[in-house]
Amino acid sequence: ADGYYQYQMDECVYSTSDYSDMVYLLSLSFNKDVDVQFNSTVGKFVGLTEFGVKQAEYFNKNQALVQGMKASVDTACRPNAQILDSSVRDKA
Repeated sequence: ADGYYQYQMDECVYSTSDYSDMVYLLSLSFNKDVDVQFNSTVGKFVGLTEFGVKQAEYFNKNQALVQGMKASVDTACRPNAQILDSSVRDKA
């Protein structure tokens, strides 16, 4: 079908039970092409297309936004991982 397709994917990636290696990833895509990504380990937005580079520059100028994104590991990822992991462990 005709039209445009824009989406955001948020991921919390980790492999240890103490969550010490947890990373928050954000990808912003348009028409199936990833334009810009944020990685909490890198600590900034990175553009992957010409448009994404401009977006990343704009986002990285907003230090409150960047700090909030970095904090997502502690504010969103860890609490949700603890809830989800405990529900899986309790069922085993």
